[in-house]
Amino acid sequence: MELGQLRALRALGERGSIAAVAAAMHVTPSSVSQQISALQRQSPVPLTFKDGRRTALTDAGRALAAAAIDVDVALERARQAVTSFQDEPSGPVSVAAFHSAGLAVFGPLIAGLSGPGNPHVHLSDFDVAQEHFPALTADHDLVLAHRLVGSPTWPATVRPEPLLFEPLDIAVRRDHPLAAKASIEPADLREARWVAVHEGFPLEQAVTVIAGIGGGEADVIHRINEFRVAAAVVSASGCIALMPRYTSDLREHPDLVLRPLSHPGLGRHIDCLARPETLERATVKAVLAQIKTIATALTQAV
Repeated sequence: MELGQLRALRALGERGSIAAVAAAMHVTPSSVSQQISALQRQSPVPLTFKDGRRTALTDAGRALAAAAIDVDVALERARQAVTSFQDEPSGPVSVAAFHSAGLAVFGPLIAGLSGPGNPHVHLSDFDVAQEHFPALTADHDLVLAHRLVGSPTWPATVRPEPLLFEPLDIAVRRDHPLAAKASIEPADLREARWVAVHEGFPLEQAVTVIAGIGGGEADVIHRINEFRVAAAVVSASGCIALMPRYTSDLREHPDLVLRPLSHPGLGRHIDCLARPETLERATVKAVLAQIKTIATALTQAV
């Protein structure tokens, strides 16, 4: 088995189609097909099957793709055994994050790595549904992702590094009746008008759960994913919104307050996702350590 063949199979499992693999690897679809066909000739069992017009992995194909991860990890360790002798510890590290995490982390991350000899970070933000975060690790070294309590764990193709658990609070205007409460019961929200995220995004499900516990359905008036925009709408309209406790920036809206829900445990896990072999790089470890320090400081600032 050749490394290129194994990587082509792994990429097919992650990206879902030969065309997507070819685009990512900057080769032709025919070249990808040839790599996978060559690998198939060495296997006594089918590795792929036709799923409509797409080529998908069989159980055996997924098992071999998972084994390919260990091969890449071993190769990356071998590279690091050589590069560890180099005196220059700096190098590029790409970091992707969802919007509110980027707002809370990117600035301190740049400041913390500003000294000589530190890795050079390249930052990107992405507004994606929970199930799409792992795929971002194919193009970015570290991916800050979030998932709600009770939701499926991250797939085995990535390694999650836990950063923090962030409770979800209710954002209201200071003159709203709910602002006078030390904590809010779901039943208190039966007549509330909501600013919620778009359908398919993690916090949309949380709003549905809260309304269900309170014995009704959420009256969603506005759908806005960006929390700073949602805060402006709450400030202007008197609606309420579900907002994360540590990464929400309400400094531009002193008329708003966050009030906790009385039901403990409602929140989201914020994790840093990476390919296992990526975490073998010293520069990536240094950036991850800085991100963890920032995450700890966020929880202590409230």
